[in-house]
Amino acid sequence: MELPFSESYRIKMVEPIRKSTRTEREGWMADAKYNLFMLKSDEVFIDLLTDSGTGAMSDRQWSALMLGDESYAGARSYENMREAIRRILGFDFFLPTHQGRAAENVLYSAIVHEGDILPGNSHFDTTKGHIEFRRATALDCTIDAAADTQLELPFKGNMDVEKLERVLRSYPAERIPCVVLTITNNTAGGQPVSMQNIREVSALCRRYGVKLQIDSARFAENAYFIKTREAGYADKSIKEIVREIFSYADIMTMSSKKDAIVNMGGFVAFRSEELWRRCQMFCIMNEGFITYGGMSGRDMNALAVGLDEGTEFDYLETRIRQVEHLAHRLDEYGIPYQRPVGGHAVFIDAKRVLTHVPKEEFIAQTLGVELYLEAGIRGVEIGAILADRDPKTRENRYPKLELLRLAIPRRTYTDNHMDVVAAALKNVFDRRERITRGYRITKEHPIMRHFTVELAPAE
Repeated sequence: MELPFSESYRIKMVEPIRKSTRTEREGWMADAKYNLFMLKSDEVFIDLLTDSGTGAMSDRQWSALMLGDESYAGARSYENMREAIRRILGFDFFLPTHQGRAAENVLYSAIVHEGDILPGNSHFDTTKGHIEFRRATALDCTIDAAADTQLELPFKGNMDVEKLERVLRSYPAERIPCVVLTITNNTAGGQPVSMQNIREVSALCRRYGVKLQIDSARFAENAYFIKTREAGYADKSIKEIVREIFSYADIMTMSSKKDAIVNMGGFVAFRSEELWRRCQMFCIMNEGFITYGGMSGRDMNALAVGLDEGTEFDYLETRIRQVEHLAHRLDEYGIPYQRPVGGHAVFIDAKRVLTHVPKEEFIAQTLGVELYLEAGIRGVEIGAILADRDPKTRENRYPKLELLRLAIPRRTYTDNHMDVVAAALKNVFDRRERITRGYRITKEHPIMRHFTVELAPAE
């Protein structure tokens, strides 16, 4: 008989987690002002808030930590990181940063000015925040099909090249510091971008004299989908696909807390030595010297190893099969999610679940609170709270999608945990008709409010 699938690793160390009672969770949720970010980790049973920095490092990565060179300038760990970036990603110039949003800050401090336009495929929260903080505009050019959660398309995160070209025709190149292509497309439900689309976007950028930035937090998972879904790539290795992806880019920003499987770290990489030098000042001002940029030597070592491990097929297959396992269980219960399931998370279609909650009462946030109260499982809202307010009118923006993201940390939970998540969602789904009210905002910051927003039950 054919052998069943099994993970490509074995477990060396475990961390106890504690179940709680619903009464406890109700008190903790109220104390947190109904913001899942504000819960203490000890108050959470299964934590799917994010896959960023929450994965389990390997024995090779832990060994590399012990060899970290903590010299302020010119550390061996920097050289190890530079070698890995050159070999795996193909960039000669880079600046380390403490995480992805810091990479965006360093880059956009140098190239983005008031009135600029940055088109992209669903800019994520920190990207949009850095753009709008500088009084520039993030224009969404994602394909329309991404808004239909039940439509099965292999590359639902693609940029709509016709929309993009209309933007590039409408504004002079000097007002477009870069086009931002996010792989995978997190805001649209963790959906991948095809190599054909990457190639077409790159060609458009070159035709109009605009740089292409790839937001690369989950580039390896994107490469896995190219290998398994796109014609002509089945026989190529993940590393070969990765090299081709980045051959089309001028700049890449990276939160290494995802596909490099580290707890902290990031970088921004460049084709242009001139742009690399322009950004150095902002790295030194905001992060640290250019050979550590907010990272310790040990973390740079672990990152270098993680880039290598994270671009191996066996690891990626294990990681993505677990996400698929959760999706298959949701299929059994009839719970709607963004299809096909992405690489790092399952995105529940909250609008299809909580049909009686008004959009003004934050549908996906309401579903997230209900799931936590049900079983101590923490997800995150990708909806109107994250979409923030229009920077000019200050009115709430209501996106087409209201999603509850359940982001699965790498090499951390078992399939049994995923079964608990699915059962808890079924319990919420079964009583969905009785959930008719959501939440109202009582306090918020003007940008990226979702991290610290305070809420109260709607009256």
